[in-house]
Amino acid sequence: MSIRLLTASDRPLLRAATLANMNWCGLRFTFDDLDQSEELAHYYSDFPRGEDFGMLDEAIGDVRAVAWLVLFPAKHPGYGFVEETIPELSITTFDGFRGQGIGERLLREVIAAAAERGMPGISLSVEDGNRARSLYSRLGFQVVGRSGNSDTMLVRFSTS
Repeated sequence: MSIRLLTASDRPLLRAATLANMNWCGLRFTFDDLDQSEELAHYYSDFPRGEDFGMLDEAIGDVRAVAWLVLFPAKHPGYGFVEETIPELSITTFDGFRGQGIGERLLREVIAAAAERGMPGISLSVEDGNRARSLYSRLGFQVVGRSGNSDTMLVRFSTS
């Protein structure tokens, strides 16, 4: 297992991960849908900007999971937007690697790195029925809002 930081050259991977996230419960979106929607494409199209960062987990050349944080402006928020100083998490464990703790290990690494970088917290959006919700709760994320059939969750880091 190897974990490394994401770079701009990983944008195609983030595009594929965004599609997987949007289709977590069945085929609902295509790559064309993502690319033609600014509210979806902004998760990967300009990554990384400013303090954005992320990591991937790979083994023997296979990317098993990817997690990344993007800071959005209030005028172009993400689905899990809380405030401009709090990055929004996107995370995907790819087919064939789910249920093995890979995503949880990677998410713990990203959370630790965000806290180490002085970020005040991490937000995310999770739809009803998504099994990842229990992982987020276990790692300290709490529901702070609701939009449609999704909750916005937030974990704040202590500043002391």
